[in-house]
Amino acid sequence: MRPIRKKNDLKEQFLVTLDTLNKRLVKEFVYMIFANEQPVGQMSFQKNSELLYNNQPGTAWVGLMIGEPSAQRMGVGTAAMEYLEEQIFIEGSKRIELGVFEFNKPALNLYNKRGYKEIGRNKAFTYWQGRMWDNICMEKYL
Repeated sequence: MRPIRKKNDLKEQFLVTLDTLNKRLVKEFVYMIFANEQPVGQMSFQKNSELLYNNQPGTAWVGLMIGEPSAQRMGVGTAAMEYLEEQIFIEGSKRIELGVFEFNKPALNLYNKRGYKEIGRNKAFTYWQGRMWDNICMEKYL
């Protein structure tokens, strides 16, 4: 997910082309998430990303988005994180970082249950429902 800096950014759309996808796949492992044979989200990781809050070698940055409301709070995120953590370990990383918007309580609960710890915040990082929210940076050692 990208940060939304102001209300008007909520309406902004981005053109996704085969070229932009191919450029993304050079440095990032990207997976579609399906539930009941329907696409419900995506997950990804990249090693030694510029997105890291605490740039340590051997760290993977994780992105997880479940956009389909019918798949939220159904264990899909837990299964996705289990799979990502396994793949990251196989790829040789020993540490994971991720960012979660502070309004996303279900995701915060998931990450806390999986052993992720807060390591910092990007203050007033994204706009949602009439106000600015922090991005909570979290880590886990495998």
